[in-house]
Amino acid sequence: MWKRFRYQIAMFFAVLGPGLITANVDNDAGGIFTYSQAGAKWGYLPLWTLIPITLLLIVTQEMCSRMGAVTGKGLSDLIREEFGLRTTFLVMTALVLVNYGNIVSEFAGIASSLELFGISRYLSVPVCGVAVWYLVVKGTYRSVEKIFLVSCSIYVTYIISGILVKPDWKQAVVYSVKPVLMLEPSYIAMLVAMVGTSIAPWMQFYLQAAVVEKGITAKEYVQSRVEVILGCILTDVVAFFIIVACAGAIWAHGPRDIKDAADAAVGLKPFGQYAYFLFSAGLFNASFFAACILPLSTVYTVCEGLGFESGVDKRFHEAPVFYWLYTFLIVVGAAVILIPGFDLVKMILLSQVINGVLLPFVLIFMILLINKKKLMHEWTNSRFYNFVAWTSVALMIGLTMALVALSIQDMMKT
Repeated sequence: MWKRFRYQIAMFFAVLGPGLITANVDNDAGGIFTYSQAGAKWGYLPLWTLIPITLLLIVTQEMCSRMGAVTGKGLSDLIREEFGLRTTFLVMTALVLVNYGNIVSEFAGIASSLELFGISRYLSVPVCGVAVWYLVVKGTYRSVEKIFLVSCSIYVTYIISGILVKPDWKQAVVYSVKPVLMLEPSYIAMLVAMVGTSIAPWMQFYLQAAVVEKGITAKEYVQSRVEVILGCILTDVVAFFIIVACAGAIWAHGPRDIKDAADAAVGLKPFGQYAYFLFSAGLFNASFFAACILPLSTVYTVCEGLGFESGVDKRFHEAPVFYWLYTFLIVVGAAVILIPGFDLVKMILLSQVINGVLLPFVLIFMILLINKKKLMHEWTNSRFYNFVAWTSVALMIGLTMALVALSIQDMMKT
């Protein structure tokens, strides 16, 4: 029994990486801003969404990692092979546009977090852009993954910040299990954005590509599944503490909108330098971390979809399209932040909402693929997984339609 236990532990650490990294990058600058805004404007009310979001995140991430382990192919690859190049191109184009907004938001997070420490964005953004580029282009998958895993551990700063604020824990517990629905455009938009930032379309493509590149197969899938579930739970624990911190520090003194995630950090200042410093440091870590992953996810998607060589273990001359596109996304994403007067907040919020709008369509392809016997053999979805997945698709479409209808109604009134 002891030998079997040691074997299982060794296998778990062997597959550790894709699930934990993908889920944690979910709490990027856009995600932190979305959760901070939810807490600052609505207090503890949005906390109930984290339970269904965690369930949906586990189901979607597990499906992708299972497809990667069983087929040995990325999601874009499978969509192209099963649904054709035209469909792949449309999905890929939509994802690139959405991801570009997300990439801009990561550099916005880098700029705003380091400005809290007195460093100008005209210095921080170019330097961090070069660092992001160098890390991936000059590293190997193994070395890059180790750095990403270290970054995952730094998310504990948000948990500590939330505790230091001393929020109303009773309200936090009550509203974690008490659903609150309101037919108000800003509240519906916030719900869509929370789902969109928690279960972003890019995550599905990156996780499956990472599972394939790490070489995880169906033999190691039991341990890989545990790692994926653990990552999903941890990322939403962090989201819980971000909302709670902002509810206790900002909403409790009067609900308000915040300008960006850095504004949320400033709101924690009255609760001590440690709370402020930890939230700010966490924002920089999350933004830098995601600024590496988001462009990487995008180029994986494009190269797989169009049949180009891809992979961090390949050198520049072996996968030129992969690395040139990665370079382009970093340069263009970082450059926007240096434009004076550019409205970053609207772009961040819009990108999170568009994530939520695009997600159902990505989920539909995933569900259709994973239920194909010729692809997955005995690894197809159970009835429970299909029920959760199809319910999520219907729910997201319903939320999106409600958001559009209420927004039009609001515009007609004004």
